[in-house]
Amino acid sequence: MIFSLFYEKRGRIVRVRKRKGAEEYIAENPDWVVLTPDEWRGRWHERFGNDHPIHIEVGSGKGRFITEMAKAHPEINYIGIDIQLSVISYALDKVLEANVPNVQLLRVDGSDLTNYFAENEVDLLYLNFSDPWHKKRHEKRRLTYKSFLATFETILVPHGEIHFKTDNQGLFEYSLMSFSQYGMKLQQVWLDLHTSNYEGNIMTEYEEKFSSKGQRIYRVEARF
Repeated sequence: MIFSLFYEKRGRIVRVRKRKGAEEYIAENPDWVVLTPDEWRGRWHERFGNDHPIHIEVGSGKGRFITEMAKAHPEINYIGIDIQLSVISYALDKVLEANVPNVQLLRVDGSDLTNYFAENEVDLLYLNFSDPWHKKRHEKRRLTYKSFLATFETILVPHGEIHFKTDNQGLFEYSLMSFSQYGMKLQQVWLDLHTSNYEGNIMTEYEEKFSSKGQRIYRVEARF
C-alpha cells in the first residue's frame, strides 16, 4: 500500500487527521468523486462528455494543483488520485468552490491504475511532491520506481509524458536515474524551478510551504 492512515513522510511517521463526515460528503457528490472508477475503465471520455486529452495527478493531496490546472486549461480533462479519504474530501472542497467541470477525483491506490484506466487512455501524468521513501529498503515504494513506470507506461499514450516536481534532491536524482534506466527521454530539467524562466507554474500546497522556506524546487519532464 503506497498511502495509508499512517505513512512515512521525509523520514518520520505522519498521521493523516481524519475529517469528520468525509465519507458521507464524498458519497453526496458522485458527479465529482467517482465512486466506482473501475466501471469507467476505457470510457473516461464518455464520463467527461468530450474527447479532450486526459491528464492525471497521482497523489493529488488537497487538490490545489489539479483545480488550478483545470481552471487554466478548460480544454483538458483532469483526474486527481489519492487514497486518503479525508484528503480527497479537501480536494472536493476546492473543486466545488471552483466549479470546474473538467475535474474528477478518484480515491484509489496509485499502484493499481491499470484497474481504472485502459491502455493508452491517459495523455499525461503528474507526480508532485511524492513521498521520497528515503530508505533503500523502501525503494520499491517510490512512485518513480521501475514497476510504477511500467504501470504508467501502460495507461499513457505512446510517447506519453510524466511531469515530476519535488523539493527532495535525493528523490530527484534517483528519479532522473530511474527514468533514464527505463529508457525514457528527459525533455527538460529544472534544478531550481522558481528562479528559472519557466512560465505557467502552478504550485501545490507542499510547494508553497517548502519554497517559502527557501528550499529549491526541482522539476523534470520525461517522455516514454
